[in-house]
Amino acid sequence: MKSDIIYLKSCDLIGSSLAVIWSDGLENFIDLSFLRKNCPCAICQGESDVFGKPDFRFSEVAKNNEISSLDLVGSYGLKIVWKDLHQSGIYSFALLRKLGKHSVC
Repeated sequence: MKSDIIYLKSCDLIGSSLAVIWSDGLENFIDLSFLRKNCPCAICQGESDVFGKPDFRFSEVAKNNEISSLDLVGSYGLKIVWKDLHQSGIYSFALLRKLGKHSVC
């Protein structure tokens, strides 16, 4: 039985890009600054404070676009540890695939 599930086959840092190869053969090169700007964590996405107001005070911190490490999270995502130690966002494979379609390197 053929599986229609697309998963990350491999990834590596190449210059200022994250190179991703998917199980269906598609290759993406995602610019690291674009990847960082699209961090899915609550802080980067403007998590609401107790009054429901989005809090973007940490969004200016995302100036460092260098990666320390890449770690798979189960069978659904990638944890990126940035050199400034930011690491709370898990990039789902679906998000990475979407970012790969829109990144211009």
